[in-house]
Amino acid sequence: MSVDWPIQTLGEVCEKITDGAHNSPKSVDHGKPMASVKDLTRFGIDLSNARLISQEDFEKLVKQGCQPEVGDVLIAKDGNSALDTVCTVDEPTNVVLLSSVAILRPHKDKLDSDFLKYYFSSKQVIEYLKNNFISGAAIPRVVLKDLRKAEIKVPPLYIQKGISKKLRALDDKIKLNNQINDTLESIVQAIFKSWFVDFEPVKAKMRALQAGHSNNEAEHAAMRAISGKDETELKQLQQQKPEYFVELTKTAAVFPSTMEESNLGCIPEGWTISEIGNEVTVVGGGTPSTKNNEFWDGGIFLWATPKDLSNLREKVLIDTERKITEEGLKRISSGLLPVNTVLMSSRAPVGYLAIAKVPLAINQGFIAMNCNKILSSEYVLQWCSFQMDEIKQRASGTTFAEISKKSFNPIPVVVPMYEVIEKFTNHVKFIYSKIEQNIQESMTLSQLKESLLPKLLSGEIELIDEEY
Repeated sequence: MSVDWPIQTLGEVCEKITDGAHNSPKSVDHGKPMASVKDLTRFGIDLSNARLISQEDFEKLVKQGCQPEVGDVLIAKDGNSALDTVCTVDEPTNVVLLSSVAILRPHKDKLDSDFLKYYFSSKQVIEYLKNNFISGAAIPRVVLKDLRKAEIKVPPLYIQKGISKKLRALDDKIKLNNQINDTLESIVQAIFKSWFVDFEPVKAKMRALQAGHSNNEAEHAAMRAISGKDETELKQLQQQKPEYFVELTKTAAVFPSTMEESNLGCIPEGWTISEIGNEVTVVGGGTPSTKNNEFWDGGIFLWATPKDLSNLREKVLIDTERKITEEGLKRISSGLLPVNTVLMSSRAPVGYLAIAKVPLAINQGFIAMNCNKILSSEYVLQWCSFQMDEIKQRASGTTFAEISKKSFNPIPVVVPMYEVIEKFTNHVKFIYSKIEQNIQESMTLSQLKESLLPKLLSGEIELIDEEY
């Protein structure tokens, strides 16, 4: 039990407590990654948006000890997120860190890395650390010489490893769900790009006909473009899964075999050019007075702000940080928006995207799109993503960029024939359903982990022998 666990300082159980580089080398277009606190997640370092530095600067920082090693524990050290994010380095990584990230290297015979990570993930421990080890008025930061004095309960190593094993099993499943969802979203993006940006099924038919092939061969060319299969694989599909082959045939049939000129360039025959404001119903939101408790206390209606979207891994929203009451809802002219409303943050910054899978109200920081015409929510979500550069170019403002409904509505959009939209939507709806299921499961696992964490760390829950 916890009463028997000794209390030691972090400096006593870690062989190294340091941070990343205190100088920031010049960024380059091609080079080695340098991560900061913004690249830290609870599952490790996310290098997708990390900036790059030269090989020479990288090697200098490696020699200075700014490259984390396997088994290190990384903690957000500076900024508004100080102490909110902690992770372990689980495999060799070719990255150096800025000083906004603390590097803790536990004594392997005293402290398990995963245990330290989970210990520093506990709400009670985070509160203790923030109350005692954060300084700086303008920019909060942790001073490492002070952090060395932080006290932690240190159970025997075998108990540490047992606790880590139990919690890591939950994290591993959440991480797997995240990876699956990343793949699923990539599939949706690839389909949209193939069908509606590159027009590959249409061009495949055109090439076949121009080469003198029959209409049937042109249809097969489109089927290959849609499925990514060659002719031999299509024959196998017809034999082994005839129902899929029939559906693929029907999908290929809805694409035309010619292109025509438009003011956006060549588009498939029969498709049209419109303005996004004519194809979706665009609404905004509002914020009930935060001084009136009647609008907030005991709230039952989800109320979204751009912050809710900024924290999303996937472009799917199923929960919000805050809720409003029925009286609060009455103060928002757009009211409760329906499921499948497409949300795009309109300021600070422009461009966070999500499809709402729950009814919700929104604040004034959104362009919300009710897709109640030909274009489906799934199509509009992907269209926004592919058009984001133009959307941002239409934003204006001196303090921060903002895009208004007036600026957003005239953006040109290609409107495919209904049959094509229907095929796309039916196909990707299943994918989004799976993404939503994975998010729900991960939320449940996170809640379970959150409830277990303090009980395991305090010794309230004793592990059985099999869990060590």
